Amino acid sequence: MAGRGLSAPLPLLLLLVLVGILPAAQGSGYLSGYRLRSRLQRDRQIRNVRPNIILVLTDDQDIELGSMQAMNKTRHIMEKGGTHFSNAFSTTPMCCPSRSSILTGKYVHNHHTYTNNENCSSPSWQAHHEPHTFAVHLNNSGYRTAFFGKYLNEYNGSYVPPGWREWVALVKNSRFYNYTLCRNGVREKHSSDYQKDYLTDIITNDSINYFRTSKRMYPHRPVMMVLSHVAPHGPEDSAPQYSTAFPNASQHITPSYNYAPNLDKHWILRYTGPMKPVHMQFTNMLQRRRMQTLLSVDDSMEKMYNMLVETGELDNTYLIYTSDHGYHIGQFGLVKGKSMPYEFDIRVPFYVRGPNVEHGATNPHIVLNVDLAPTLLDMAGLDIPAEMDGKSILKLLDTDRPVNRFQLNRKGKTWRDSFLVERGKLPHKRADGKEMAQEENFLPKYQRVKDLCQKAEYQTSCQQPGQKWQCVENPTGKLRLYKCKGMASLYAPRMQALMARGASLLSPTANSDSCDCGNVGFKPSVLKRKRLLTKKEMKSSKTASRKRWARSVSFELDGDLYAVDLEEGYQPLGSRNSSWATDRRREEGNEDDMEEFSGMGVTAKPTTSNKLTPPAALKVTYRCSILMNDTVKCDGGLYKSLQAWKDHKLHIEHEIETLQTKIKNLREVKGHLKKVRPEECQCDTPSYLLKNKESFRLNTGRMHSLRMPSKQKNQWLQKEQKRRKKLRKFLKRLQNNDTCSMPGLTCFTHDNHHWQTAPFWTMGPFCACTSANNNTYWCLRTINDTHNFLFCEFATGFLEYFDLNTDPYQLINAVSTLDRNALNNMHQQLMDLRGCKGHKQCNPEKGGKERNYFSEYRPVHRRKRPKVKKPSSKSLGQIWEGWVG
Repeated sequence: MAGRGLSAPLPLLLLLVLVGILPAAQGSGYLSGYRLRSRLQRDRQIRNVRPNIILVLTDDQDIELGSMQAMNKTRHIMEKGGTHFSNAFSTTPMCCPSRSSILTGKYVHNHHTYTNNENCSSPSWQAHHEPHTFAVHLNNSGYRTAFFGKYLNEYNGSYVPPGWREWVALVKNSRFYNYTLCRNGVREKHSSDYQKDYLTDIITNDSINYFRTSKRMYPHRPVMMVLSHVAPHGPEDSAPQYSTAFPNASQHITPSYNYAPNLDKHWILRYTGPMKPVHMQFTNMLQRRRMQTLLSVDDSMEKMYNMLVETGELDNTYLIYTSDHGYHIGQFGLVKGKSMPYEFDIRVPFYVRGPNVEHGATNPHIVLNVDLAPTLLDMAGLDIPAEMDGKSILKLLDTDRPVNRFQLNRKGKTWRDSFLVERGKLPHKRADGKEMAQEENFLPKYQRVKDLCQKAEYQTSCQQPGQKWQCVENPTGKLRLYKCKGMASLYAPRMQALMARGASLLSPTANSDSCDCGNVGFKPSVLKRKRLLTKKEMKSSKTASRKRWARSVSFELDGDLYAVDLEEGYQPLGSRNSSWATDRRREEGNEDDMEEFSGMGVTAKPTTSNKLTPPAALKVTYRCSILMNDTVKCDGGLYKSLQAWKDHKLHIEHEIETLQTKIKNLREVKGHLKKVRPEECQCDTPSYLLKNKESFRLNTGRMHSLRMPSKQKNQWLQKEQKRRKKLRKFLKRLQNNDTCSMPGLTCFTHDNHHWQTAPFWTMGPFCACTSANNNTYWCLRTINDTHNFLFCEFATGFLEYFDLNTDPYQLINAVSTLDRNALNNMHQQLMDLRGCKGHKQCNPEKGGKERNYFSEYRPVHRRKRPKVKKPSSKSLGQIWEGWVG
């Protein structure tokens, strides 16, 4: 009896083992760690009830500057009824890259949306990444998916992305009024009526109506919605009832506010000086308007919560609130913006409430924007694709307690303690396909560039065949290498091959005994003989060339020099007694002297006429100009900094020597041309045409071989389109008398007409340059029981390190305090993250005894932050090649 009693359960045990093994064998394409299901998920599968999911996403909302203080309703709903993640970050602090990471669960280096323009909603994105967003997986599993609000910055509204049953998306970038929506494939224009057009309210009302309708028509089907608000992004238009709120907003004034210049940080912060009073007034107004826009989002959260209560779906709905990235307002002298690797730009608010989520708790684990996609799939009970770089945070929210009352010591949860912050494009590759080293020696970059600029091949302004780079002095007086644009760089490999074969194909003196008439005999209609200039005409042309500077403006754009003919828009500059010169002298008498350059740009002056006016000075170098009264004026830095004065003087002497050498070479070529001048030929005689017919055919065939390949032609056309676009922008700024631009920096202008809703700006126009498109970096952010630091490597080779336990506002770059062993370890860990793919590679985990701080969940306020331990300096290893301290 006893034996039969014990053997009876054996078949049942075998069946249970097989049932547990077979699903694991089938899911080979997914991570093994996600095959286990929590008790909550098993209960839902038994009841066949899956939760609703609502993701509320804001645009540019910070957590460090106090934006959540304006949202009391949201904090009451999400903090008291859910869990707040105190260490939530965005891996790329830019709109489109971060939103692409939210949709795909991947780092930027895996979905290749590097900026707000490059690959943002591009055909490549639509073909390779959009079919694999979390919406596609949820829609295929039976969820009624819906999207409301801002999608991607470059979304043009011409299609509905896959995976969405209801689609109400904003076309292009954020706006509150006067925008266009794509409503299920149909474009819908809106104007400036608050009752009908305010976008925050439209997102709220449409999403609530969709949820109610779905539950009424399909009561047993779950709903997944994304409410992507545009607040508090610019133009920061608040609802009329909130236009007087927060009159004394000052939460943005942190210890790093207007902390400038920062000579120990990367080049943008070294270049940026302290803000002017007008900039500081603007930051106060901007903070106020941003918080006003968030009040409407706060109302939206309250309406959504009340709707869930009324429909009885509150206890079966996951509600997530977060932002795509943070923001800065005056920090380090930067008037406004994002894209920096510091806490104010990468930290975001992150709240979760829903089934089995602890109420009123604060969770210290690191949560990233790449975790949203796998978390939403895990909440729906779906397997998570292995290619996603993030991981589900659902196990961090699980409040299950051990069933065995004697099981007092539970195993600590394993979780990441480090992650990657990246921004910008990958390094360029050499012709052999190998990646270029950031640094090849221990010399500073400016010294290496200075040495390169001594070579003759970099001294000419993109005039030599095959020249790819030229040396140009930037506004700070330093030499920079700029890439030659256009046909010269594209033809470089082909020109080298042709020169190796010999110059016989193109040489006009290949047959010295015969005349070179080209294709005159075969296309006589095309040839137009030019009449010879008389000495009198030559003299007049020389006189005109001396005054050519008065009829044209020379400027540089991306390393290229342009000459713009101004005869159509400008009056020719004649004598100094002209009316324009008189007006100019009057203006100079009324204007004060130019202010010292502070890195914030030049204050823009309003213009009262649409007519183009001549430039006030002839720009000789980037730092010095010749005014109309024949006086030389340079920026203030040259008059106060001895080093800047010496550098600029050396540069001018070097440029004079270069021009003198070039003049000497040109004179030698001119003398050579005089000696080898060919005699005039009678190219229109029939005998000559018949004699040289075959040679013309041969030369024509050889010239066809010089044509550009289609791929290079398309590349050149794209570059030309970009160059023409920049040229049009420059001419438009010139026409509007807009001087707000600095080489290498992204600038913006602001005037009294920028904001169309109250409160209004009344302090006049100003200019500010606060960021750059070429600021590429990769950072390692680590938070654990012993360390709390940020380590960054910039594409220029510059390094930054901040110990946030002792320097929470990142005021001092402490990279010089680290030994080489610590630098090598952080560099190696950063390189691993830069190339990671998938969950296992992108999430270095620590657990058990190694992570006592996160071994067991405790709210942050119950534990004190441990003291930091300095890195060990017992052993000094060799540092990797390419660092700059």
